[in-house]
Amino acid sequence: MDSFTQIALGSAVAEICAGKKLKNKTILYGSILGTIPDLDVVVGLFLDPVSAVLIHRGISHSLFLFFILISSFRLDYFKNRKNRINFLHASNMVFWCLFTHVLLDMFTSWGTQILWPLDYRFVLKTIFVVDPLYTIPLIIALIMVWKTKDAIVRKKHITKGLFISSFYLLLSCSIKLYALHQFEKALDKQGIHYSEIIVKPTAFNIILWNANIATTASYLLSDYSLLDNQAITFTNHKKNKALESQLNGNSDFEKLKKASEGWYIISQKNKSLYFNDLRFGLLNDNPENPQFAFSYKFIATESGLKAVEVPKSKRDGKRLLLKIAKRLKGN
Repeated sequence: MDSFTQIALGSAVAEICAGKKLKNKTILYGSILGTIPDLDVVVGLFLDPVSAVLIHRGISHSLFLFFILISSFRLDYFKNRKNRINFLHASNMVFWCLFTHVLLDMFTSWGTQILWPLDYRFVLKTIFVVDPLYTIPLIIALIMVWKTKDAIVRKKHITKGLFISSFYLLLSCSIKLYALHQFEKALDKQGIHYSEIIVKPTAFNIILWNANIATTASYLLSDYSLLDNQAITFTNHKKNKALESQLNGNSDFEKLKKASEGWYIISQKNKSLYFNDLRFGLLNDNPENPQFAFSYKFIATESGLKAVEVPKSKRDGKRLLLKIAKRLKGN
């Protein structure tokens, strides 16, 4: 999730764990602990673009790092004799602020490598990385907590905020299963045979959902709104194995294949090859010239072909939001 949401969640969890002792300082400690796993973005600034993508939500979101951080915290704790809370409560706060950060990220489309160094990513794809309806209850609860010193009232407010946000998260899981069923039913009705399907929400909502479907020769893309009153349709994108063969053995290509979990197509424009990550959908509806949300262009260098992310403009973002807003209303 976005950093603002993780700060709000970290502050709320810190309040639950240590609010009685730390009072409003829980917002400071929770904000710091809720931000730590996302510092891999800073590390990525010193790496090439492809390697930065590959490490995102890797070791920084793993139980391995939690063990190191909590062990370091234990040493610091016992050196400081002015601690306001006992070691058990402090350790509990550190663990749950870190763990809930990772747990929330598991619900997004990118997932987390919580068992790093294992490559497997735990990913549920039920909520977009920014969703105001999840974040707002936490913000309101924290504002109410800040205004009162009564420990019982503070806990009541923060518990209510966490309950509403958590309920929304569970609701997203139920709606995803319903959307998945609708896609599967449409595929069966149209006689489309497929090997794999992934379903994920569009930006800022859990009403409009995207689907990626893998067939033998191509990928099918589609969307479904809970407000739709017409049949689901699918757009076909060929796998372009001939173009892909030109990149075999390229290190950046292999890294991107791994990062995309196999959901990609290679395209060509003006003699340049592009790697298009299918998981995050399209920015336009032009079948002749599709523009993917995440795309990498291979450019020639002295050391061979290197992948560089295709930049996106503010106009692209506005166009995507307008497209989603229009599509939310149903077809």
